[in-house]
Amino acid sequence: MATWAVGDVQGCLDPLNRLLDKITFSPESDQLWLVGDLVGRGPDPCGVLDLLISLGDRAVCVLGNHDLHLIAAHFDLCRVKPEDNLSPVLEHPDRADYINILLKQPLVYYSADINWVMAHAGLYPWWSLTQSLDLAGEVSCALQGRDPEVFLENMYGNTPTQWEQGLSGWDRLRFITNVFTRMRLCDARGRLDFKHKGPPDSAPAGFKPWFDFENPGLSNTRVVFGHWSTLGALERSPYFGLDSGCIWGGRLSAVHLESEHVNIISVPCDPDASICPND
Repeated sequence: MATWAVGDVQGCLDPLNRLLDKITFSPESDQLWLVGDLVGRGPDPCGVLDLLISLGDRAVCVLGNHDLHLIAAHFDLCRVKPEDNLSPVLEHPDRADYINILLKQPLVYYSADINWVMAHAGLYPWWSLTQSLDLAGEVSCALQGRDPEVFLENMYGNTPTQWEQGLSGWDRLRFITNVFTRMRLCDARGRLDFKHKGPPDSAPAGFKPWFDFENPGLSNTRVVFGHWSTLGALERSPYFGLDSGCIWGGRLSAVHLESEHVNIISVPCDPDASICPND
C-alpha cells in the first residue's frame, strides 16, 4: 500500500490520469490525497469529481478556494465567470451529488499513521496541529450543518487579516477559511496578505511565505499543500508544495508520502490551459 498526494488538479483530468499511470497508482491498494482545487478553469471538472467518487475511501481530499466557489455557486451566492468553467458541474444532472460530496470534505486532513497533514493553502504558523484540526472542524460543521448557505453568504472577504483568540462569529470562520484555502504570505505579527500572488521573492516588505515562520506546534509532522502556482513545487521538509501550475501549462505533481526520501514526481500539462491570470 502506498499513499500518494497530488497537487491542484483544477479540472485537468487527462494529466491526472497520466500522473496516476506514471506512479503506478493502484486503486485497490493505494490511497490518493488531493490537496484541493479539484475544479476551477480546467476542461473536465465532472471527470475529476467522478474519479474522486469512484475511488471511495481510497481517496481523501481537502477543500480549496475554487471548490468552495463552486459550492457557493450551487447555492446562487456568487457570480461565476466563464473562465471558471464551472458550468459543466452546475448544468450536470448529478450536480447535487457532486456538491454533496464536496460538502463532506474537510479543510485539513491528518493521518497519524504516516504523520502527514494536508491543507490546500497551508497551516497558520501560530496554530498547533491540534488547533488547526479543531478550527478547521468549526468550518466543516458550518458547511455540513442544516444551513450551509448562511456560512457561504458570509465566507467571502479579506478581513480580518490577523488571528485573535477573541474572534467570533463570521469573522472567526472567515479567517479560518482564508488561512486554509487562500493564505500565501504572513508577517511576524501573524497578519495575512491576500493581494500578492507572485513568487516569494517579490513579496511586499515585511511579508514572507507562511512556511518560513517556525511552527513548534507541528512537532515532527510533515505538511503537504498546494494553491501557490507561482511558487511551484517545493521540497523543504517538513513542507512540500505541490501546485506546479498544471492549469497554466506547467506540470501536475505527486509525492509518495511513506517514502523516506520524498521526491516530487510530475507530468507535463497542456500549455493551452493557461486562460486567465492566476487567482
